[in-house]
Amino acid sequence: VNACVDVVLSGVKLLEALGLEPGDGKNHAVLNSRQDLKEAFAHFMEKGAAAERFFSDGESFHRIARTASEYPGAQLYVGGNAALIGQKLARNPDLKVLLCGPVGPKLHELLDDNVFVPPESMQERDEFHLILEYQAGEEWGQAKAPNANRFIFSHDLSNGALNMLEVFVSSLDEFQPDLVVLSGLHMMEGQTKEMRQRRLMEAVASISDIPTDIPIHLELASMTDQDFMSNIMHQQVFPLVNSIGLNEQELLFLTQSASGPHASLVSWSGVPDVGIVSDILFWILKEHGKTAERASDLTRVHFHTLAYHILVTVDGHWGNQVAAVAAGARAAGTQACATETIDTSKVFLKAPLEFVTSQIEAPSKISLNPDEPVVHWHREGISFHFTPVLVCKDPVRTVGLGDAISAEGLLYSEIYPQ
Repeated sequence: VNACVDVVLSGVKLLEALGLEPGDGKNHAVLNSRQDLKEAFAHFMEKGAAAERFFSDGESFHRIARTASEYPGAQLYVGGNAALIGQKLARNPDLKVLLCGPVGPKLHELLDDNVFVPPESMQERDEFHLILEYQAGEEWGQAKAPNANRFIFSHDLSNGALNMLEVFVSSLDEFQPDLVVLSGLHMMEGQTKEMRQRRLMEAVASISDIPTDIPIHLELASMTDQDFMSNIMHQQVFPLVNSIGLNEQELLFLTQSASGPHASLVSWSGVPDVGIVSDILFWILKEHGKTAERASDLTRVHFHTLAYHILVTVDGHWGNQVAAVAAGARAAGTQACATETIDTSKVFLKAPLEFVTSQIEAPSKISLNPDEPVVHWHREGISFHFTPVLVCKDPVRTVGLGDAISAEGLLYSEIYPQ
C-alpha cells in the first residue's frame, strides 16, 4: 500500500545545492532538520549501508524536494515498495496488477498500463521520496563510501498512516487476485506510538479479512524501532502472511528486536556470513512459522543481500525454489546494470565460494560449483536454496532492487494448495 514518486540524484550534489558543508556523521532515527539530514547521510555513506528515514518538518521537506526534483540530472521514477513490485510484475504481459496507494498525477503517468488503480486511491498531490545515491569510493568531506548505495528520506503522511489499506482489501473481492503483496509497514514509524499501535491493529483486522486461500507476501524495509518490529513479528503480522522478503539490514534488526540468534551482532562487516544468516532465517521459520502446533501461515522467507540470495521454505508448502531464487538473482544483475540479459563483462562475483551453513549447530561445509550455482541444504523440515549473485560493477540504479528480486522470486514460486 505504499506508492510515491522517487526522485533519484547524487546525495553529495543535493547537499551542496542546499548549501550544506560536509561534517561528522551521526545516526538520527528521525530527521528534524537539514543538519540532521547532513549528519545521517554522512554516517551511512561512510558505512556504505542503505537506510531510510522520516523527515518530520513538512514545509522544510517540500522545499528540499523541489530543489531535488528540479536539479539537472535528477530522475523521477515510480517509487514505494508496493508500486515497484506492482510495476515489476506488470511487465509480464499475462499479469494484471491492482495497486492501492496514494497515487498522484505524476505517479499515475509513470505506471505501467497493466497496473490498475482504483479511483479511491487517486490524490491531487504526489508523495515524493528523495533517494540520495553515492558511488563506491565517492568522498564528501571525511566520509568515503566503501561501496555504492543510497540514503532515502521522505515526509510521507499518507503512506505513513497506511491510508489505502482498507481500500485495497475492499477492492480484492472484485479483483480476485492469485497473490497479495503487502508492504509499507515501515512507513508507520513516523507516527506517534499510540497512533501506530492503533493503526497496526486495524491493519491486522484488514489483513485477516483476506481469504485464506490467497497467499500473502510481506516485503519488509528499513526500520529503527525495535518494539514496533517486535509487534509486527510476535503478535500480529507474521502469522497472517505466507511469505516475507528482506535484506541483511532488516534481518539483523529483526533478530536484535526479538532477541533471536546472533542478536549481539551490532552490524555486518563485509559480505554477511552465510552461516549467521542461515541461523537467523532458520529461527524465523522455526519460532514464527507454520508448525503442527502453531497457527501461523508463514512458510517462506526470501533473503537478499548484494552478494547472494537465500530462499528458505518449510517443507511441503512451496515448489520451484531453484528457479525462483535464480530468477531473483538474475533480476538483481540485469536491473542494476540496466541490461536486458546478464552482460558478463559488467558483473563480478562477490559471494563466498566456500561457506558453512550454520554458526550454531554442527554445520556442513559447502563449496560452490559454477555448473550448478543454486545450492540446497536442509535443516529440521526447512529447506535452504542459496545462489550467488552476479553483482553489477557500475550500477546504474540501485533503488527498488530488493523489490525487483522479491517480485521475480514470487513470479517463479509455486505454492501448494493446503
